Amino acid sequence: MSTLCSDQAILTLGGNEYKFPIVEGSEAERGIDISDLRAKTGHITLDKGYGNTGSCESAITYIDGEKGILRYRGIPIEQFAMGPTFTDVAWLLINGRLPTTAEYDEFSADLTRYANLDESMRHQFEGFPRVAPPMAILSAMINALSCFHPELHELEDESQFRHAAARLISKIRTIAAYAFRHSRGLPNIYPDPALRYVPNFMHMMFSQPYKQYICPQLVRDALNLILILHADHEQNCSTSTVRMVGSSGANLFASCAAGVCALWGPLHGGANVEVLTMLEQIHQGNITPEEYVKQAKSKDSKVRLMGFGHRVYKNFDPRAKMLGAIAEKLLPQLSAGDPLLEIARRLEEIALSDPYFIERQLYPNVDFYSGILLRAIGIPTNMFTVIFAIGRLPGWIAHWWEQNQTQANRIARPRQIYVGETHRDFVLRDNRR
Repeated sequence: MSTLCSDQAILTLGGNEYKFPIVEGSEAERGIDISDLRAKTGHITLDKGYGNTGSCESAITYIDGEKGILRYRGIPIEQFAMGPTFTDVAWLLINGRLPTTAEYDEFSADLTRYANLDESMRHQFEGFPRVAPPMAILSAMINALSCFHPELHELEDESQFRHAAARLISKIRTIAAYAFRHSRGLPNIYPDPALRYVPNFMHMMFSQPYKQYICPQLVRDALNLILILHADHEQNCSTSTVRMVGSSGANLFASCAAGVCALWGPLHGGANVEVLTMLEQIHQGNITPEEYVKQAKSKDSKVRLMGFGHRVYKNFDPRAKMLGAIAEKLLPQLSAGDPLLEIARRLEEIALSDPYFIERQLYPNVDFYSGILLRAIGIPTNMFTVIFAIGRLPGWIAHWWEQNQTQANRIARPRQIYVGETHRDFVLRDNRR
């Protein structure tokens, strides 16, 4: 909870003064509480894109974009570089603390036990055309899960919630893998109870009948880290969507399905896809990375260098540093002969040494590295945002539950400034001109 500060904000409006309390979070972030602004003044605030509006109080993730800080439940993101698994981090975000050995084992066992889909649900994939976007299938099938688990619509206690969370986190990778296999006309591969979360997902993606895909350790580490680094990022577009839908009382499945739809947007979850599109344009246009960077720096050019800089981070994106480190290990092994990955590595070298980018703090961001890593691993471009969704799901679940447990929770209902027609009368059709 935030604390109430001794000083207040004073708004002068129409010759009258109105006082509003100032609240402070645990990291000294301050906000003006304008909950009763309209009741006191008859006015609302106008904040397009909500860039200066705090919609909630949350104890899940802290970001300081100026200093390049990202923490999950107080733990710096850099400390997840080695050791913790995605399962550890999912539990941390959802429950507020790292699991004990017994809790980890139980949660991991749940992820294994719940991996299979109901057989009748599995056949629903056949109703989608092969060209269907995987994100459309993912959202639809997460919603469909609620039909097969109606007992989880009303989560009355923490234990029941944890089992619902485990079901969703486990099944989303199965849905994702089945969507991929369907698009390729390949038979579905059932989850293997002997495999952990990440290698089991890769098994369902790439194994063939009678020939199991064995996930290399470095690939496992890279994908595990990608999922961890995408697990939450404060009140972004998709997380805010989950909270808004959940504020209506919508169940966990419906709320997370809405989060998938928000993430689908190219301005949110599709940024790493844009990176690969850029690399393909450079390759197909026979442009050198040096020439492309020169065009991107020109004020008269419409060329943009995708995957550099970040709206939140005004310094180096801490997640990018971590992915950059594992890219140094993985790419030399997997990128041999791939012209796009070679272009990406050259762009990185240029940007990290060019004063133009250094002075403007336009460093490679998480989307730049995640895109080239996923390509190196063998994930097709149309599945990039699906991988993002798998990683972000624990964060969505944590925010949905945090909001659900807030006593003062109210249905989200933003206001607007109306700019349409003023009062006018209805005209009969014969009299219209």
